[in-house]
Amino acid sequence: MSKLPIFNLEDYLSAREFSAPFMLGGSDSETHSLGQILDLADSESRKLWDELSLHYTEPYGMPLLLEEIAGLYGDDIEGANILSFAGAEEGIYCLCHALLEPTDHAIVVTPCYQSLESVPSSLCEVTEVGLDEVDGWELHNDRVIEAIKPTTKLLLINYPHNPTGAVITKTQQEQLVEIARTNDIWIFSDEVYRNLELEPSNRLPTMASIYEKGISLGVMSKSFGLPGLRVGWIAAQSRQLLSELSNVKHYLSICNSAPSEVLALIALRSQDKILARNLEIIQSNIALLDRFFSDQVDLFAWTRPKAGCIGFPKIMGHLNSDVFAEKLLNTKGVLVVPASVFNLRGNFFRIGFGRKNMPDALRMVRDFIEEEI
Repeated sequence: MSKLPIFNLEDYLSAREFSAPFMLGGSDSETHSLGQILDLADSESRKLWDELSLHYTEPYGMPLLLEEIAGLYGDDIEGANILSFAGAEEGIYCLCHALLEPTDHAIVVTPCYQSLESVPSSLCEVTEVGLDEVDGWELHNDRVIEAIKPTTKLLLINYPHNPTGAVITKTQQEQLVEIARTNDIWIFSDEVYRNLELEPSNRLPTMASIYEKGISLGVMSKSFGLPGLRVGWIAAQSRQLLSELSNVKHYLSICNSAPSEVLALIALRSQDKILARNLEIIQSNIALLDRFFSDQVDLFAWTRPKAGCIGFPKIMGHLNSDVFAEKLLNTKGVLVVPASVFNLRGNFFRIGFGRKNMPDALRMVRDFIEEEI
């Protein structure tokens, strides 16, 4: 096992995010205040909140919360098929450490959230299957097939995709499952942006619900816009696998925050309202981005995202994306995330459009272009 490298994205954001007036590189949806969430509570969850004791919680998660999460996955997934974590990151770490041995091989689709590649790479051999902007960031399943080895145990994917907002089709998903089943490979599917598809027809079934060796990652941070809760989960048909993940979790958080579990329960029971509001913000903001990029075709190439609240435009001019990001932050207080942070060559940068103040940030970008470029 090798030492984990610096987490480039989190390192980059931690030095800038909390001092930047405008967070245009954010990957989450508009959040709620504590009061707004409590206003959504039904009588049962409000009683749980009012009578909450700050004791240890159950390691798998509060049973009521697990059942609510299971409802996101259809009839074949029950509360016993869910294991909760302190955010999605812990789930990725536990899954890789529970499943992978030094003699194994894993395949990861890149670019990606770094831990999807770095954590398995610290444990075993990893082959990257790269996406290409020329193809509209489309995944080619034949490249996955080419990457398979006799020792391949795990395929890690992320759809809707971070940082590009790309999706795969249901047919592509079914083909991946058949490829994995034929080769006895687990599929770890990062689905944290599910339910933020710009067109509902692009919503995929969850991997845990369609494949016996499928593993689905979810979290309250992205689609629901509640990253401060630090509540994530993994869903899987294999309860034996979840037991092995739980053993790794015992060395980390042990259990979740009691207040966060109740607040997550409240939010999930009001998911229709929360998701509808977040989608309304996203649809409004992406329309502004479409107009912005159509006005700036000489400077930017815009591959329109199909889901989630993030996009990955490319600078067409002379300006390097790292330099662009630093100048934009220093002169206008607007933070975007350059491609180098995703270990990717090219003048791309990530923008987020899930927050209400995105129009203000975009106006500052216009001003920056007029004044500096």
